[in-house]
Amino acid sequence: MNNTINEATDNKTNHIVGNYVSDTESNTVPNTVSNGEANKTASHIRPYQRCTRCVMDTTDSKITFDENGVCDHCRNFDKNIAPYWKPKENRMDELMQLAETIKKAGKNSEYDCILGLSGGADSSYLAYIAKEVMGLRPLAFVVDTGWNLNVAVDNIEKIVKGLDLDMYTEVINWKEMADLQLSFFKSGISSQDFPQDHAIFSALYNYAVKHKIHYVLTGSNNATEFIRPPVEWIYMNDLTMAMDIHKKFGKRELKTYPTCGMLKYKIYYRYFKKMHRVYPLDYVIYNKPEAEQLLHEKYGWNKYENKHYENVFTRFFEGYYLPHKFGFDTRKNVLSNEILAGTITREEAIKRLEQPPYDTDLMMQDKEYIAKKLGVSTEEFEAIIEGPKKTPEDYKNSMWMIRLGVAVNKMLGMERRNLRV
Repeated sequence: MNNTINEATDNKTNHIVGNYVSDTESNTVPNTVSNGEANKTASHIRPYQRCTRCVMDTTDSKITFDENGVCDHCRNFDKNIAPYWKPKENRMDELMQLAETIKKAGKNSEYDCILGLSGGADSSYLAYIAKEVMGLRPLAFVVDTGWNLNVAVDNIEKIVKGLDLDMYTEVINWKEMADLQLSFFKSGISSQDFPQDHAIFSALYNYAVKHKIHYVLTGSNNATEFIRPPVEWIYMNDLTMAMDIHKKFGKRELKTYPTCGMLKYKIYYRYFKKMHRVYPLDYVIYNKPEAEQLLHEKYGWNKYENKHYENVFTRFFEGYYLPHKFGFDTRKNVLSNEILAGTITREEAIKRLEQPPYDTDLMMQDKEYIAKKLGVSTEEFEAIIEGPKKTPEDYKNSMWMIRLGVAVNKMLGMERRNLRV
């Protein structure tokens, strides 16, 4: 085939030490982000507390704890996820039934499904399951946002070659991407990865619909994503907000930047274009360390330091920007998922959190590199980062629609996670 087509309560305070958040002895911690500019000066002092079961804490300002110090994320897992999650059961009969449905729908097409491939563990293992286990004819879809590291490119090439997949790469217009990303930095909100994430999301689903590929396979799964980052940490897929931010701070028209609003995705694509999003990893025993070992042994795939660190921008965003500016550490929800999945202990997770997200010298290199790519000096970039903290509510947004969608999905049993918008 042609492979390329173009805790008892921890009474400590989170403080910034160097470039990351560490725990130091104290009794209180301020809420780091308020609801809109008007409330910023009204942020009250809340005692710092960490869940006694996972490592989520009061940097998630809406977190609650029971009398045993267990957080609402863990309680939601016990009530709404654990009864339906079968981590030690291969649901192979169901998986193969799904495979037959996909094959039937795409029998007259070159590809019966499409999957986004980033080079990370989830998407790489998904490609393996789709081709080797389900026997499908997937198109590997790659989005080049201009930030992927060599390890990601190498992993993608190894998976594509090892599985003999066809691959399509969509390259995002760099000048437009850079203008939107710089606009987001100037906006002062926490969700700096929106321009990349939305481009990847939109490009994949727009391509699938345009080429009448009705099944999109995703690496999202219950085994690693019981707990999502709180919305105040990372708020995505609000196109209204993104366009308002760009209108205020952008300098270049976004002529080709791919977009896909939630109404288009949830209603038009799903019900009018018959696009289906499916989750094969929920049908298999997905032990991530074992999956990573399999990928390494079979295809020479290499593991990243942290989740999403295959991308220099995301590494800087999660490893420096979020903890430095807002006090948010996304490793907490990632490690909490691993605790609930039983792949690490809480003690191991705490030890990892005691270490900085990544090397300080590398962070400085990343900062200088990102500033240069975005067309500003390092000094100007630092001044932008140190600007006032803002929230999505400081801009036009569609939060009401997203809240409604989450509520409806929960009511229908389609969303079991503890999402708070």
